[in-house]
Amino acid sequence: MNTRVGILGGTLDPIHCGHLDAAIAARNALQLTEVRIVPSRVPPHRAVQPAASPFHRFAMAALAVNGLDGLVASDAELCVEGPSYTADTLDRLRQRLEGSQIFFITGADAFAEIATWHRYPDVLDLAEFVVVSRPGHAMDDMRRRLPALSSRMRSAVDVMRLGTSTPSTHRTPSILLVETKTPDVSSTSIREKLLRGESVSGLVPHAVERHIHQHGLYCRNVRVQADTRTADQLHGED
Repeated sequence: MNTRVGILGGTLDPIHCGHLDAAIAARNALQLTEVRIVPSRVPPHRAVQPAASPFHRFAMAALAVNGLDGLVASDAELCVEGPSYTADTLDRLRQRLEGSQIFFITGADAFAEIATWHRYPDVLDLAEFVVVSRPGHAMDDMRRRLPALSSRMRSAVDVMRLGTSTPSTHRTPSILLVETKTPDVSSTSIREKLLRGESVSGLVPHAVERHIHQHGLYCRNVRVQADTRTADQLHGED
């Protein structure tokens, strides 16, 4: 394989530190060449559409990964009309990234609902699925909660230690379990905090927090927080 590409998709409304920690954990555990962060255009699982526009959600994803090695923002789903189904996205990426091995990264909480995903169980054959532990969803529970898939589950640590030389086109893709600590945070809780006027510092990257406040996202009657330093002070900084 020329490259090992991770895909972390989702509504990302907004992207938060839990998303980034999951991407970094998967990157490190599986020695991924890069991880593409893919905001969905039309999340099919939500009755109410995202509070922030696709443009803002992509902008926040780009700000969040700035400076993080191997992480990039992707508009792979934003450029396609209709619901953003993971299976359809993986189909397109398999054609575009021919010769690369694709790893779809998701949290254990989301993967617990895999049976409800579009084109299940076929979607599991389109990439190596990487399941990252989340607070309240330990890896030890995965096999018990999803017994029909337990035979495909493997520890990412064991896979890298033993090595996997057979391309996924010649075998059944695995479900790779990554045990790591991720913060107990969700996009829903962040939106609720912002609606109440509470701080979200430490829950989202600083650049994302600044973007949210500057553009009045998720808040009622939010005043734009401008930089109050003088022009002379700003020009004196590198």
